[in-house]
Amino acid sequence: MNITEKILAKAAGKKTVHPGEIVDANVDMVMVHDLTGPLAVEAFKKIGTPKVWDNKKVVVILDHQVPAESVKAAELHKTMRNFAKTQNLTFYEVGRGGICHQVMPENGHVTPGNVIVGADSHTCTYGAFGAFATGIGSTEAAAVMATGKIWFKVPPTIKVNVKGKFQKYVTPKDLILNIIGNLSVDGAIYRAAEFTGPTIKAMSIAGRMTLCNMAVEMGAKNGIIAPDETTAEFLAGRVKKMPNLETLQSDKDAEYERTVEFDVSKMEPQVACPSSVDNVKPVSEVGDVPVDQAFIGSCTNGRLEDLQLAAKVMKGKKVKEGVRALVIPASQEVWKQADEAGLLKIFTDAGAIVCGSACGPCLGGHIGLLAAGETCVATSNRNFIGRMGSTQANVYLASPATVAASALTGKITNPREVKA
Repeated sequence: MNITEKILAKAAGKKTVHPGEIVDANVDMVMVHDLTGPLAVEAFKKIGTPKVWDNKKVVVILDHQVPAESVKAAELHKTMRNFAKTQNLTFYEVGRGGICHQVMPENGHVTPGNVIVGADSHTCTYGAFGAFATGIGSTEAAAVMATGKIWFKVPPTIKVNVKGKFQKYVTPKDLILNIIGNLSVDGAIYRAAEFTGPTIKAMSIAGRMTLCNMAVEMGAKNGIIAPDETTAEFLAGRVKKMPNLETLQSDKDAEYERTVEFDVSKMEPQVACPSSVDNVKPVSEVGDVPVDQAFIGSCTNGRLEDLQLAAKVMKGKKVKEGVRALVIPASQEVWKQADEAGLLKIFTDAGAIVCGSACGPCLGGHIGLLAAGETCVATSNRNFIGRMGSTQANVYLASPATVAASALTGKITNPREVKA
């Protein structure tokens, strides 16, 4: 079996499973946030169960509309605070957590081999740690909170094999954009995307999280990477007990629906153009697109490694007149690390604004929204019409290096063209 099948088999109490099989799985962790959580709480109350099945396995995080920008948002936050307190759940208050998909692994809520569900589509991020992780709806989250169980149809798996060495200013974000551009937004619908190969083996946890985070953008049920010493190093001191990672490797005779091959050695920075994540072009083919806003952050690219790369491009330079540059560290932990490393000063000296750890403009709900006719280049994961504000605005997706370079020039720019 492959990794996804092994995890689901264990969670269902079976020796083996096969694609298309329906299994009832035990859940190891469920997460809700301030937008999806209130609906889950409402549904949970209708179920009639007084207590969640295991209060140590339910995590509540405020991150989408943080701090509350309206009375409505404040009421949603209040609902989640009260529910977390009543149920004695793990709760991350404003200023004490950050974006859910960064907070979860940072604080030991993600363990290799786990089945993790979250009321957010980018829950698939945790596959970077060798977990089966997928997004579910709020009603489903309520049922999981009540029972600790969920049914799945075992997905077929696409093996995404990657080789080659990244060239200057080419990153895992460029790789996943290229993959989505090749496979399309519906190229992996209800498939597991298993990222393998020497390039993945050499990749940092931050890079792996970027890949798995965007697996859903090609329709995947989950993205997953075999856990190894890099995984263990990150999780050391965070999780209570590490499983035997050798049991979480795909068998040599594991079956895959198909295998796709990618080589990053000659890849240049990539850009997803409006208004679909698979409308991907090399930056050299995008043209001189003026930008009004540059956004560095999100659950895709708001980690320390991402901020370090952006700061490297921006150090000693100024954001172009007429451009707004927003930098949002993915969590309080990342924020502190970036501050200690002097990165926040680099950004503010350049003329960027550094905001508190939250989702920010990514979901179009809070901070940094776009007006009609405006263009943003962002490190986030979606560029749908209306995603970041006006339905008449345009959003381009790129790596932290490309976004930083574009902030300096006022147009979408290859970071290799920015002089040191």
